[in-house]
Amino acid sequence: MKTRNGDNEKTPQNSSNQNWLERLSKSNDFVYEHTSLKENEPFWLSYYRTLISSDILHKDVLPFLQDRLSLEELKSKIPVQEIVFTKDSDTIVQSILNGAIVIQKHPFDEECLIINIANTKFRDISVPLMESSAVGPQVGFIEELDTNINLIRKRLPVPELLVEEMKVGELSKTRVAVLYMDGIADPENVNTVIQRIKDLQYDHIQDSSYIASMIEDNSNSLFPQSISTERTDRVAAGLTEGKIIIAVDGSPNLVILPVTLMESFIAMEDYSYSWIIGNFFRLMRLLSIFISGMVTPMYVAIMTYHYELIPARLLETLVGSRASVPFPPFLEALFLELMIEMVKEAGIRLPFKIGQSLGVVGGIVIGQAVVEAGLTSNVLLILVGLGTLASYTSPIYKFSNTIRFLKFPTIFLAQWFGLFGVFLSFQFIQVHLLRLTSLGRPYISQYPIRITSFQDLWVRLPFSMQKENPKNLRPQKKSKSTGTVKTPEPMNDFYE
Repeated sequence: MKTRNGDNEKTPQNSSNQNWLERLSKSNDFVYEHTSLKENEPFWLSYYRTLISSDILHKDVLPFLQDRLSLEELKSKIPVQEIVFTKDSDTIVQSILNGAIVIQKHPFDEECLIINIANTKFRDISVPLMESSAVGPQVGFIEELDTNINLIRKRLPVPELLVEEMKVGELSKTRVAVLYMDGIADPENVNTVIQRIKDLQYDHIQDSSYIASMIEDNSNSLFPQSISTERTDRVAAGLTEGKIIIAVDGSPNLVILPVTLMESFIAMEDYSYSWIIGNFFRLMRLLSIFISGMVTPMYVAIMTYHYELIPARLLETLVGSRASVPFPPFLEALFLELMIEMVKEAGIRLPFKIGQSLGVVGGIVIGQAVVEAGLTSNVLLILVGLGTLASYTSPIYKFSNTIRFLKFPTIFLAQWFGLFGVFLSFQFIQVHLLRLTSLGRPYISQYPIRITSFQDLWVRLPFSMQKENPKNLRPQKKSKSTGTVKTPEPMNDFYE
């Protein structure tokens, strides 16, 4: 085989359709070569060597390049599924950039045979890294779009699962797929998502979070108006309820729309337990998030303005722990919260083994050193540690980041106005949540009040009582089943 690279030799310029060849030949990894089966009539090949699978090229393409065959006959012999004819230069360029090989009978031919032999080697399917669970499915999405759609179709093998695919990004040309259940999802929601994605004008879409932040109703809100998930079971459950899924090629996280506030407290493993145990864990997460956001501001407010609220015996302990601290409660709490955040951030950025050691050992050593140095009280260290642990109980990582951030403005308001400042912060958050929407649907699902919304909201009722899809999604299919879910009757006694 004789090779002619664009950097070494000139490319043919007799045809206007060869302009694409001039454009692509500027890159060193572009290959323009011809076979040596017959010098008079060779096949000319064009491709990026970094994008194609060399194994497929040598096993399934090159052995069938016989000089007596036309391109039509060649198409019927090559054992590759995606083969097309085209004369359009834009289609040729885009196909080569996606990992295809272009075959011409002569270097000046307008008609080309495009064979998709893209390199599709990606990491293997593994467990979800950010949403691990003790029980339930352990399959997580990866960076390959077709593989992710395959995982979803295995869970929902029905023709009603539809996929709308488009390309977004002026430079990246990222493949984006919108998935929904025909006959269940509200067409208005589907059209809104598709239209917002098509209206995006951005050069580079690197991850699904880019699209999520661009199409949200309020991009300035701290609260995520969509859920980013790696779990196949969460996506499948959302589709059956009428939600819209956005999958982006190159991202292992799929976006779920529309969502509500309470879904940030729901873990998929809740449905693997008894409904009573699942409710216990869900309520514990609700309490934990409240503790995470309020425990440090409450400490600042009470220790600064409201000593009378503390029982006498507990007050002695608090005063004793702060006897050697030279800072007011506000600076003491702010310093300790910032230190905890820095330890956490450093643990994420460092290599896995080092970061794990820093998170455990570093937190203990630094915290103990700070207490012994008299920079903070041991009581506050316990409270801050409790609040930090409580913030990680949310199954949605972005939501836990929101709660951890909201602590800081609440601490400032607690310093200025005491408990009234804490109450004022809570009211600001509540008003914002009442005004917030996700795809035009209320972010707080219990407003307006619908009795059917409470079947899987604060608590999860037994499956036999969950008969309808959430009404805030306005699904076309109201019921979750075609029949009636009956609770089995207890068996009669064996001896009767």
